[in-house]
Amino acid sequence: MNYRINKSFSTYHKVNYLIFFDFDETYFPHDCTDELLNKLYELEEYLNNLAHKRSVKIGWVTGSDINQIVHKMERANISYSPHFIASNLGTEVYNVRENGELLINKVWEKRLKKANFSNDKVNELISELFNVYKIKLVEQTQFGQKRYKFNYYYFEKSKTQSQYDLKIISHLAKINGIGININRCNPKAGDPEDAFDVDFIPLNTGKKEIVKFMIKYYQVPFANTIAFGDSGNDVEMLKTVKHGYLLGNATEEAKGLYDKVTMYHYSSGILEVLKKLF
Repeated sequence: MNYRINKSFSTYHKVNYLIFFDFDETYFPHDCTDELLNKLYELEEYLNNLAHKRSVKIGWVTGSDINQIVHKMERANISYSPHFIASNLGTEVYNVRENGELLINKVWEKRLKKANFSNDKVNELISELFNVYKIKLVEQTQFGQKRYKFNYYYFEKSKTQSQYDLKIISHLAKINGIGININRCNPKAGDPEDAFDVDFIPLNTGKKEIVKFMIKYYQVPFANTIAFGDSGNDVEMLKTVKHGYLLGNATEEAKGLYDKVTMYHYSSGILEVLKKLF
């Protein structure tokens, strides 16, 4: 991997705590106003202090790919990289050296290679959905498909029809041995209105599985695990840690699925929780 990003937070071999962040609209605010960015810079300094004094490891667990992440870091002038990045819904995992060099996590990569996942399997599923069930999924082409993650939009019809269609999609993925993530799109993050993200991924991947993997990888007690998110695809991640929180700016879909919500938005909500915990 030839990427090098910003220097990472202070780091030690011993790890006492793990903090997981969704990236878009959780750690990174798409509006990038001066007020939001100043609060983000305050959060960065606070996290660097935690990493140094409390032996905390910090990671981003996101649906974005590494190119998008780098672009957004530059846009927000983010000073520090986390200790690890799980991009493309955790189908790619990078460890970040202190100098900012990205290294593929070989343990996770080995696990992915064992998964029976391919473009052909996904294409067969898409064809069956359309030809048999008249369910059309629209490929998300703006960022291209990835080796282990294939992105589609499902555009909402009536509520009853959409619920039925999404159940069919989930059922067919399951019986074909394909992992799936479905959540309502967030227009604030650049998605279309009245649509759902439908992501096909290998079994035993995704945000929840990344959290479980990292807890074991770093051998951190469950009591010392923390996570933050803002949308429906973060909820399982939040349930997998001891201290999981939606931010005040979370989507209504997410708030309907999970009830631990911060009073404040974005970095202010994160700091609100961390200052209580630490």
